[in-house]
Amino acid sequence: MSIASNQSVKNIDVISVLPEMFKSLHFGVLGRALKNDLLRLTCWDARDYSVDKHRTVDDKPYGGGPGMVMMAKPLRKAIQHIQTQRDKPNWVVYLSPQGALLKQPGVVRLKEKLSTHNLVLLCGRYEGIDERLIESLVDEECSIGDYVLSGGEFAAMVLIDAMARLLPGVLGDETSAVDESFSRGLLEYPQYTRPENDEGARVPEVLLSGDHQAIARWRSRMALQRTLAKRPDLLGTAQLSAEEKKIDS
Repeated sequence: MSIASNQSVKNIDVISVLPEMFKSLHFGVLGRALKNDLLRLTCWDARDYSVDKHRTVDDKPYGGGPGMVMMAKPLRKAIQHIQTQRDKPNWVVYLSPQGALLKQPGVVRLKEKLSTHNLVLLCGRYEGIDERLIESLVDEECSIGDYVLSGGEFAAMVLIDAMARLLPGVLGDETSAVDESFSRGLLEYPQYTRPENDEGARVPEVLLSGDHQAIARWRSRMALQRTLAKRPDLLGTAQLSAEEKKIDS
């Protein structure tokens, strides 16, 4: 948990009551990014900032009701401590089902925020977090879908992975992130690999032609067709080229 003094360092700090869950991120593409110091991830146990010997971080809600609510003071202390360890200002994101739905443009925006801010991901549990902490220190709330999870840890992992893929040097092929689904608001075109004939199903001939322009046109057409069939709601905001607009019309 050393102080990061290099302004180019991309810091993500996670506050959770289950920080050990994030060990699973040290594998695959994201694991390589962390190993190569393209991204620095630090997990902080909210219980370490409790104000009593029992390491309490939650209590019953005022007004009654089921469940428990995470207390403001331990979380506030954790956020303030993180700021003392960083040269860049904090940008605190609370992973919450009440937050704005995370889409690719939001992932890109938060990835860019890493250049000027230290990103703090606050993982709620139980019935949520004391509203006073949200009002005073949370910069934005973020949701990964219209459903409820046991806690914000899984949502934080999704966000971290999605952002990391956009950082230079993380993917082996820098064009991969550009071609993926949602990068321009369209779903990705179909993909094929060996063998050419799989139990009678053949790879489209255009992909074997070596004609890169024809392949590009086919991929654009298939991306549009797939989006129209599976997610037509995306077409209203998709970034279409002039040729794609002709296909769409």
